[in-house]
This record gives sequence, C-alpha cells and structure tokens, in this order.
Amino acid sequence: MTDTSKKDQLYALIRGNPFISQQDLASELGLSRSAVAGHIAGLIRERRLLGRAYVLPDSRPVLCIGAANLDRKMRTLATLQMGTSNPVRSEEVFGGVGRNIAENLARLSIPVALLTALGDDAAGHALQTHAEEAGIDMRGSLHLSNTGSGTYTAVLDEHGEMLLAMANMQLYEELTPAFLQSRQPQRAAAALTVCDLNLGHDSVATLLADARHNDAAPLVIVAVSQPKMAHLPQELTGLRLLILNRGELETRVARPLPTAAELRAACREVQRQGARQVIVTCGGEGVYFTDGDTLDAPIAHLAAREVDAVDVTGAGDAFSAAVCWSLYHDSNDLKLACRRGLKLAAMTLESDATVSPLISADALDDIDDADLAPPPPTLFQ
Repeated sequence: MTDTSKKDQLYALIRGNPFISQQDLASELGLSRSAVAGHIAGLIRERRLLGRAYVLPDSRPVLCIGAANLDRKMRTLATLQMGTSNPVRSEEVFGGVGRNIAENLARLSIPVALLTALGDDAAGHALQTHAEEAGIDMRGSLHLSNTGSGTYTAVLDEHGEMLLAMANMQLYEELTPAFLQSRQPQRAAAALTVCDLNLGHDSVATLLADARHNDAAPLVIVAVSQPKMAHLPQELTGLRLLILNRGELETRVARPLPTAAELRAACREVQRQGARQVIVTCGGEGVYFTDGDTLDAPIAHLAAREVDAVDVTGAGDAFSAAVCWSLYHDSNDLKLACRRGLKLAAMTLESDATVSPLISADALDDIDDADLAPPPPTLFQ
C-alpha cells in the first residue's frame, strides 16, 4: 500500500472523528506514531487540516466529562412506610450529571461534547443515540465491552422530593488519567471544561493540573454527592469554579454549616485551597456565590424562585448548565450566571422531565427581577 493512500486513509479517519488521537490513528492504520505525525504535518501544509485538534476556533465547544446513566425514578403514591411494600409510579429516563449538563447546554444552542463511559448493553446504545440526536458530540466517549452502563435509582416522595438515591457507576473508574490523555486533542479544542465528580480522584487531579497551564480551557467542577467529595483533591489551584450544595460543602470542610456566616467562612476556606470562585446551592434557601475572584470579594446571596415543584431531579444540573452557558458568553459575571441558573432550575422543577423540554437560549435572554427580591426570613439566613 502506498504512502499516499495511507495519508488519505488517515485523512478520512480524521474527517470521521476530528478528535481521534494519534495513537488511535497509528493502531487503526498499522503505522508508528511518528509516521502518523508526519502525515498530519503534511496534511496541515496542504491546508487539508487546520492545525491543532483539527477544528476551527469558532466551533470550540463546552466539553463535559462525567456520567451518563439510565435513571430510574420511583415516586411513592402515599407517605413512604419503611419495612414494607409501597405503591409507586416508576419511569426510566436518561440521566447522569455530566450528560444532563450537556443536554441542557445543547438545548441552549451552544456546541457541546461529552466524554463518558458507556456499556455495550441496550442502555448504552440508547444513551449514545439520544445524546447524538440532542446535538451532543459523543465521538470521544469510551465504549466498554462486557460491561453494563451506569444506573441511578431515585425514590421520591409523593411531592417529588428525593428520599433515597442509589448509584451503580463503577464503570466511570475507567475514565482514567490515561484515558484523558488519549483525548488530549479534543480537550485542547474546548472553550470550557465541565467535570462532574463521578470521575476518580486521580482523574480530577489530572484535569486540575492541566488547568494550571495558561492555554488550557477554564475548568468548572460540579459536585454530585457527599460521598464523592472524596474525589476532589485538596489542592484546587487552577480551578475556575466549584459548584456544590451545602451538604457537599460541609463534607469538604468537615463541619456543619448551620448559619450563613459559617457557610461564607467555608467558601473562603475553599478559595484558599485554590478555587478561584465558588457557588453553593441551598435549595429553597437560594444560592451563595463569591462575587469576585479574590479573598476580599464579597460572598453574595440570591433567593430561590418560588415554584410549585413537580420533580427535583435534574434541577441542580440545569442550574450548573445555565451558569456554564453564562460563563461561555459573558465571562466573569457570576451574579448574572447564578440568576440564569436559578431560572433554569425553576423551569426544571416545574417539569416532570430531568431536562425540561421548554429550555432554550431564549429563556436565558429574559432575566427579570424576580430573583432579586429579598429572601423570606429563615433560620439559615
């Protein structure tokens, strides 16, 4: 086979997956990595490729890294009674923090890609198809043979509030530092990287280390549960933004935070660990956020919108997605980002879907002053 035909085959593989690694190209074509690098250099000289990551600057996506699960939601029809059978209404939907954020972003009309791990079962194929139909670029995701896809089972009370959740997500341990390195071209092409803490500690540490370089995409980390706060390294230098809830912040600082003053002090502690900014969601108590990226900047509060909640599932992910959308478009205005997040969370709470079908970019263009009203008095305030 001629050298020219090898180069043309390589070009065809890159057209099919612009983020394919040089190692994958070498394995596919039976070439050395140095030979692949030589062919790529030739294609760039011929202007058939445009350079690093093989993509145009105006198409830089938000890259989400994390879980894509089959979610099972079981809602009790009456008050839950422990130790006996309870009548429920159940459904299966697509979920996972990383995937939910990615779908919200796709509905908000910005380019988005998802790096996740999928099994070779029916759930994995369905998750892949649904994500691609939603407009999410899945080309860099890891496909595991003889492995079931991730599942998340939530038990909700008759009002839609979560009583218990169980996660089967061991496959995300395969999103290792080596896997992340193999996707370096795709990661380098991102405008913003959003990681959920379903990734293991070493993988999160790898993303933080990369984020410390000046040319790396800004990194946002979204917590997923109190147990998985153990995946967050102690050193957070390089982190653009940490989004977590009050319970997760309590786990991080290893103490209760019963008052707003103590919560603000804990935010300062996380900033001293290296996080540039922090957002803490407190459910009906609203959100606290660092209004600036210095240790003397105020920690501000916004009240939650009053809604008739149908289902709480996905509301936090919608909040995170709107914050990321806002940072993607408006850079450093975290107050505006939180206002947009509260609106998208409210829309999700009022929907029985994990990602509200009503979400669109137009929803975030129209932010009124409802979220600027003084919050109702509470013990926490």
